Amino acid sequence: MQKVTLKTVVFMGSARNVVPPWGGDARLGDRVLKHVLSLLRTRDESYGQEQVNHEVTVFDPVEVFGAGGALEGDGHLSTPHFFLKQATQPKMDDMAATIKAADGYVVVTAEYNHSLPPALTSLMGHFGGSNYKCKPSCIVTYSPGPWAGMRAAMAARPFLAELGCIPVSKLTGFPAPADLLGEDGTPKDPDARMLKQLPAMLGELEWMALAMKKMRDSAGLPK
Repeated sequence: MQKVTLKTVVFMGSARNVVPPWGGDARLGDRVLKHVLSLLRTRDESYGQEQVNHEVTVFDPVEVFGAGGALEGDGHLSTPHFFLKQATQPKMDDMAATIKAADGYVVVTAEYNHSLPPALTSLMGHFGGSNYKCKPSCIVTYSPGPWAGMRAAMAARPFLAELGCIPVSKLTGFPAPADLLGEDGTPKDPDARMLKQLPAMLGELEWMALAMKKMRDSAGLPK
């Protein structure tokens, strides 16, 4: 059995930092993100003769756009990395290199106004499609209501496809995450039906990532 470690980048979509009028978490997605990361870091799945695990990097807009972050102060996407041919910043270059070296992407996002949060589109849009192409992605959405942010998932599909990281078919949605997950991301009821989507979706991501990695390694990227 050959061990394969997939380089997996997780993009957090929400930068919210205020408790909503109805109460609850300042950023509900923290529970979801912690759950996703816990599962990713413990994956050890076999596909034919290959045993797959993950080397995970998280890009969170709170950190990336915050003080000292790779894209500090530029959540408005005023200066995309791929526009800077000469005077790029080391932290920005490092972020671009991590994205380009990845084998796959996981997007964890809320639904803002029935669409994607601007923090997510800015976070990913700073970097040109050549960094993402010929790799798979998958989508995790959440909302305090019963629909789990699925309209954001539908908006994410064409966005990710145009970047070049084609989303896998399966989706994961977490309705009312505070009812499903503790603050540390641990399931309150491990048998809850909605928790079963994520492992199945990650299986599709891993299968696609392996297949596309083999093509990139053997044939290179298409021109």
